[in-house]
Amino acid sequence: MSRFLYNLVLTLTFPVLLLWLYWPGRKPDFQGRAGEHFGLVPRLGEVDLWVHAVSVGEAMAAIPLLKTWRAQHPDAKLLLTSSSRTGYDRLKAAFGDQLCHVYAPYDFWPCVWLFFCRIQPKRLWIMETELWPNWLAFCAKRGTQVSLVNGRLSASSARRYRRFKGLSAKLMQRLGQVLVQTAEEADRYRQLGLDPAKLTVTGSVKFDIEVSAEQRQQGRILRQGFGDRPVWIAASTHQGEDTLMLAAHKALRERHPNALLLLVPRHPQRFDEVAKLLERQGWAFARRASQQPVAADTAVYLADTMGEMLTLMAASDLALVGGSFVNVGGHNLLEPAACALPTLTGPIYFNFQDITDALVAAGNCQVVTAQQLPAALVALFEDDSARQSAGQAGLKVLASNQGAIARSLAVLNGQ
Repeated sequence: MSRFLYNLVLTLTFPVLLLWLYWPGRKPDFQGRAGEHFGLVPRLGEVDLWVHAVSVGEAMAAIPLLKTWRAQHPDAKLLLTSSSRTGYDRLKAAFGDQLCHVYAPYDFWPCVWLFFCRIQPKRLWIMETELWPNWLAFCAKRGTQVSLVNGRLSASSARRYRRFKGLSAKLMQRLGQVLVQTAEEADRYRQLGLDPAKLTVTGSVKFDIEVSAEQRQQGRILRQGFGDRPVWIAASTHQGEDTLMLAAHKALRERHPNALLLLVPRHPQRFDEVAKLLERQGWAFARRASQQPVAADTAVYLADTMGEMLTLMAASDLALVGGSFVNVGGHNLLEPAACALPTLTGPIYFNFQDITDALVAAGNCQVVTAQQLPAALVALFEDDSARQSAGQAGLKVLASNQGAIARSLAVLNGQ
């Protein structure tokens, strides 16, 4: 497929895509800034660096990298974009009033044209994998250097790119530096036609995660409010997983009646939906956003806030990471590892295959089905030594894989 054909198909289908994107049931929430997706962004003029982190996972990877880069380039003009509200919330929590952010344009050429009329970036760093033909074409036309940072490319994604050889070859040609997490991903990019001279294996910047002293202190304060009881966190759950978590929690409470579940839905538009589920099932629960106290009879704490995952994990005894019992492909297991927590994941984790495999091999993580989950929870809560050993194993995996930020910046600053 050529870019001309790509744009023709996009022009014909764009109204349908818009209807799907903004269908009321999807509850998009861009705080009145939806026009930015169409290129109606502030006129910022020239910026030194544009960094795109599509959603919360990519934002988490970008934050420590950019804090280090900002310390090295304090006077540079930095622009961050995301495509989701959750990505923006995570960036806002990290950078506060220093954040210069707009929502990324759709890859429909008039939207991209408008964006580049109002913003002229010298460089673009794309976090992980978000390669859009019109974005890269306009970058090439305007002389914007493009780097893929902390790059990922699964086998299934590589197969999809190979179906569109012409378009993929042009994408590979327009990329400058490509910094990937593993040698396997480097091979996949080479097979798509990327010049090997552009490739560098840097490892994953997600291993460079740090739990701040403030987050640990906030976690301790939160834990004190829970009292002396078993506490587990189900992090980044998706639709269909909350019911599974509550069923496992019910089974756990048959052995440990005072056990507390911290339930953290991945997307804020689902917070009220999950609260209604808890009401229907008759759970005694408290909502964090409403500052409702956790009483002795509270069984579930609905963490309906953003940017507090590490604080919540610091208040927990063990973690389950969602997106792994439905066909999402899992989420980042390194956050609980950084908090020295034993970790559970469902069987669907293709987005984090290498990280999961490393944590499983080290003894930090267990892969369980929904049916196995209750027994796994009971076993961990009834073996303090096993929990501590698994938590320390996670810290060792982190320590042995850190340094990707320094390696990445060494390459990027050398451009």
